[in-house]
Amino acid sequence: MKEKHNTHPVMDAHVLIFPLPLQGPINSMLKLAELLCLRQINVTVVITQHIQRRLFDSSAIQTYMETNYGGAFRFESIPDGLSEEHPRTIREFSALLASLSAVAPPILQQMVSVREISCIVAEGIFSFASDIAGEIGVPLFYFDTYSACALWANMCLPQLIQAGELPFKDDNLDETIRNAPGMEGIIRRRDLPSLCRGIDLEDPEIKLLLKQAHLMPLSQGIILNTFHQLDSSLLSHMFKLFPNIYAIGPLHTLLQTQTSQNTSSSILPEDRSCISWLDKQPSKSVVYVSIGSLALMTKDQFLEFWYGLVNSGSRFLLVQRPGSVAGLDDGIPEELLEGAGGRGCVVSWAPQQEVLDHRAVGGFLTHCGWNSILESVVAGKPMICWPHHFDQQVNSRYVGEVWKVGLDMKDSCDRVVVEKMVREVMELRKNEFLERARQQSEAARSSVGEGGSSAKDLDRLIDDIKNMKLLPKHH
Repeated sequence: MKEKHNTHPVMDAHVLIFPLPLQGPINSMLKLAELLCLRQINVTVVITQHIQRRLFDSSAIQTYMETNYGGAFRFESIPDGLSEEHPRTIREFSALLASLSAVAPPILQQMVSVREISCIVAEGIFSFASDIAGEIGVPLFYFDTYSACALWANMCLPQLIQAGELPFKDDNLDETIRNAPGMEGIIRRRDLPSLCRGIDLEDPEIKLLLKQAHLMPLSQGIILNTFHQLDSSLLSHMFKLFPNIYAIGPLHTLLQTQTSQNTSSSILPEDRSCISWLDKQPSKSVVYVSIGSLALMTKDQFLEFWYGLVNSGSRFLLVQRPGSVAGLDDGIPEELLEGAGGRGCVVSWAPQQEVLDHRAVGGFLTHCGWNSILESVVAGKPMICWPHHFDQQVNSRYVGEVWKVGLDMKDSCDRVVVEKMVREVMELRKNEFLERARQQSEAARSSVGEGGSSAKDLDRLIDDIKNMKLLPKHH
């Protein structure tokens, strides 16, 4: 049963949410914010000024939130410390994180000090949130917006280093990892987070992950965008380290059970012409291809993908984000488009959730960002995984080896491999993959329904926030 929005509820609790300024974390954090507002909790979401400009230009999220939740919801923007001209690409992520870590703490501390904030919900990588919460005396929840398997891999980094498994002693990336409880026999070196390759223990990002591994268990609780049935084996190990875990995913599906309305929180303008194109295609005939909002490709990599897709004989919907392919700033050459024989549709950005839910889509060639995986799982669509960075290496291994809802194309970019895997998912093993994807979809939907594990964990999170007591300040 869907709850009606209440624009003038009586609210006491007030949560400050601080997402990582990237598309995926913002999507997840805004859905959590909306779920809290629906349960009569005030929310302030802090975003960077750069993200604010892009978000408000490309979506109706500000109007939507203000219309539906009134004073219960507000955006606050802060500088990220970088010039507007600074490229905020994945290659510059370290600079963004370092700058934000220097600029944000005093602003957030002032923000929390002057308001009646019940608790802070911060992205797990923001270790400085622990200092702010302790200084002000406000409870802190960490919300790791990537997968449970990637979080657990990060939490195991200290013992992998202590056991001598990191840094790698040689170039054999297929060596099995032994000192990550719950991942034995699953994770190889190549499946660890991308930072582990060529690891330098003095690297600032590695130091940040090690600090995260130390601080996260000290927080009030950990919020995860997953559900118990998907990650039960890992969660049993995580419960030994974390005092309080709220597995409330898939968030986009949980939100749909609470409200009949929703709007995009994309920071890129969506091209909806692809929906009209999909409407004309046969059922389960299209492979949807997107490498997300951050990943970059070389022209050679793009051509391998393109020819692999064309040679597979499948219809395909391809997202080519502006600037995502070096050397193709002017778009795809006409002769390539003609070579697809009318079986391909190319857009600059797509309304992904709607695309994956479309009856014409039969598979998803994805970079393996966590939101993308969850949207694919809920939609019951098998995946071909081409991970790019961060958590995606771990995610793709779990898609192929544990959940068995797709194939892992990690560390390969060859037209023959692309063609082979597309044919496997879309033709040769189509029924097998679709059946397993259907089972996972049912489990996901059941988890957010009445009495489901995610619905119960959300209820527990809401109750805990409403009953928050201020903590003693650090001295």
